[in-house]
Amino acid sequence: MSSSPFLTPGQSRQRRALAARRRRRRRIIALGVLGLAVLAVLAEMGLASGSSERQHRPGRAGTRAAGVRLSTPAHAPARSPYGFPLAKPALALAGISTPQKDPVQVSFSRPPRAGLLFNLSTGQVLWQRNPYVRLPIASLTKMMTALLVVLSAPPDAPVLITREAVDMPGSKVGVLPRGRHVKLESLLYGLLLPSGNDAAVALAQHVAGTVNSFVVRMNEQAARLGLGCTRYSSPSGFYDGGNFSCAADLAVLAHVDMEQPRIAAVVKTYEAILPFPIKGGKLYLYNNNPLLIYKYPGVTGMKTGQTEAAGRCLVATAERHGVRLGAIVLNSEDPGTQARQLLDLGFEDVYHQPIVPEAPFPPGA
Repeated sequence: MSSSPFLTPGQSRQRRALAARRRRRRRIIALGVLGLAVLAVLAEMGLASGSSERQHRPGRAGTRAAGVRLSTPAHAPARSPYGFPLAKPALALAGISTPQKDPVQVSFSRPPRAGLLFNLSTGQVLWQRNPYVRLPIASLTKMMTALLVVLSAPPDAPVLITREAVDMPGSKVGVLPRGRHVKLESLLYGLLLPSGNDAAVALAQHVAGTVNSFVVRMNEQAARLGLGCTRYSSPSGFYDGGNFSCAADLAVLAHVDMEQPRIAAVVKTYEAILPFPIKGGKLYLYNNNPLLIYKYPGVTGMKTGQTEAAGRCLVATAERHGVRLGAIVLNSEDPGTQARQLLDLGFEDVYHQPIVPEAPFPPGA
């Protein structure tokens, strides 16, 4: 006998109950999938919010208008802008970030974008303006280049002059003999007096093999010195992209540089006549530091810089009666005049030294 195609009442009830259970299971599964999706969305929103907070936290990668970045001691980053772990600063700047307590109070008619007056030996800050604002620094970059050179090579080392060095644009020594060797210390003078970009490349290649390798060493050294707002992209500073620092970091670097006798001897020199493998056998170099040019009393250094992006920059150092001061002005219309005024106020008003007769600086020095 064949089975009937119709269900009995008992079979119908069983089929309906089974179908209802299947629908309930599908609803439960669907609700579970929906819940997981909602949790995933909420987690993504939380991560994005945390990332946004990290990006805009002072001292991190957050960027202000015109590429200016900020870093403050209260939110000191753990890593340098290049990504290396930061050590403790090589010089503690006492009184930083409290300008209202500065012993020197001065108003410039056209103030620098940033600046600092400080005791080069103790780190005591005497005057400050935007000390942690990150700015292009042009040839102040060569302060780090010089430090790595004297830490890495002796003064009489022969340095090969390459085509890349000779072809560097901007300020130059200008007579480097391609394919020949030049005494390292002569190139150090060429780096720091006329601010030779060609000398910077030749020295970088000698120390590290390539310019790129030298730049990595520059950033490693900056991190070892605790320079939390400094990043280098070249040994010369001629190109501003990715190359910046701040007044506070430059103060620390100036202190470290001036502790190196070879650097200190070079940066206080106005004129140098050096043996050189060119016609005549001598190289004449002159310092472009306005405090040396106009014979500021007690001047000991140290470095100028200028590009369109950085403006005119100066790190100036001086010593009187055992007191060593440093003045930094970044993006200034009158760097020599402003640095001189700051140093005078430090020596006379803070350390109560007698006024020293000085010849006036010309406008715009």
